[in-house]
Amino acid sequence: MTTNKPEGITTINPLNGKEIKAYAYMTSDEMNDAIQNCHEAFMNWRHKEVSERSTVIKSIGKALLDNKKVLAALMTDEMGKLLSQSIQEIELCAGICDYTAANAPKEFENIERDLADGEKGIISFSPIGIVYGIQPWNYPVYQVMRYAIASLAAGNGVLLKHASNVTGTGAMLEKIFHEAGLPKHLFTQLIIDHDQSDEVIKHKLVRGVTFTGSSGAGRSIGEKAGAALKKSVLELGSNDAYLVLEDADLEVAVEMCVKGRVYNNGETCIAAKRFIVVDAVYEPFKKAFVEAMSNLKMGDPKSEDSDLGPMARKDLRDKMHEQVEESVTKGAEILCGGKIPDGEGYFYPATVLASVAPGQSAYDDEIFGPVASLIKAKDDEDAMRIANDSRFGLGGGIFSKDKNRAIELASKHFDTGMIFINTFGLAKPAMPFGGVKDSGFGREHGGFGMKEFVNVKSIILG
Repeated sequence: MTTNKPEGITTINPLNGKEIKAYAYMTSDEMNDAIQNCHEAFMNWRHKEVSERSTVIKSIGKALLDNKKVLAALMTDEMGKLLSQSIQEIELCAGICDYTAANAPKEFENIERDLADGEKGIISFSPIGIVYGIQPWNYPVYQVMRYAIASLAAGNGVLLKHASNVTGTGAMLEKIFHEAGLPKHLFTQLIIDHDQSDEVIKHKLVRGVTFTGSSGAGRSIGEKAGAALKKSVLELGSNDAYLVLEDADLEVAVEMCVKGRVYNNGETCIAAKRFIVVDAVYEPFKKAFVEAMSNLKMGDPKSEDSDLGPMARKDLRDKMHEQVEESVTKGAEILCGGKIPDGEGYFYPATVLASVAPGQSAYDDEIFGPVASLIKAKDDEDAMRIANDSRFGLGGGIFSKDKNRAIELASKHFDTGMIFINTFGLAKPAMPFGGVKDSGFGREHGGFGMKEFVNVKSIILG
């Protein structure tokens, strides 16, 4: 939980409810000065060669690894993820830096085209200015790096409004960026409230807005950005379906489905959430899945024998529990978990719900925590129908020994931006990340993210 006082923010350790550190809000003058300073830094940065910018970006990746232990511990203290997963997150972000540094020069090369009547065309890519990121707490480093590094590679400036409960992580990232050689003010965390954030979106020097969070908040941010005619990228929530088809390897399916549901304490937009299992293998999958989920151990996220840490905030845990209870009231059945444990810390056990059906929160909505919705399908075709019966469309998964058929289902039938076959994963620097429907629009990674906030220029030579 984070306490927002009139004068600022106090971060709270979700393991024990103790205060970590207090931060004062910026005044409006300080905020506007930060925007102006970022713009001035951008005006110099934009003229650097892409290779020179890439050298700095590679140095940022190295600096992340050099500070890995301290940064990972801070992330875990602020939002409760397992320490081992905090370290994995930082290593992923270093990989994003390396990928971007290696590929940005090619991505931003001019493209020449021969046109009709002997004319020649050149397509060039120019930075647009300041990109403002409003980012969540669940991946405190990754959520920042995936938009910031792409924007910096393009030659833009970057402002960050981080989730209040991970303000310390944002401050440490700013320090790491600058110590790695990024010009001062080019990346700046704004410690501001929501009203001030709206002013940043409208500011004439801010040219792009990127947001990661819930679909409801995304609508609000998208509306404000649209009203100000600012380009935006929205990466929103989801209720990802993982299909276990009749020919699935059940051992692999159970292992990956458990990992997909509880990784990062289940607080992941692209987590596996709905498990749609065909009737022919439903009972054996259910038995093994419930047993595996029941055996997961809650505990100190810095302890090596813990499988689940505390949820990031008490209000988030309480809201999730209300979703479980509402689903049970409407017919869902608890197979394991489902009760708030006694003691300190914002813990919630790995939970499996069965008899999940439309009209229940466990079917219709995103449950952001270690709660799995188990749904029986008649056959493979019915499983695919149920998977797409959602207003969300971020990710999903298919378990089948027939990889060619699974690829066909993924490419032609699954209405999401990402699909995992016989595995579970998060981001891959070389692959695009993003969704459709209420999961937002725009892409990050894979070269696509580098060009979301650029001016694609047509130059025609007679």
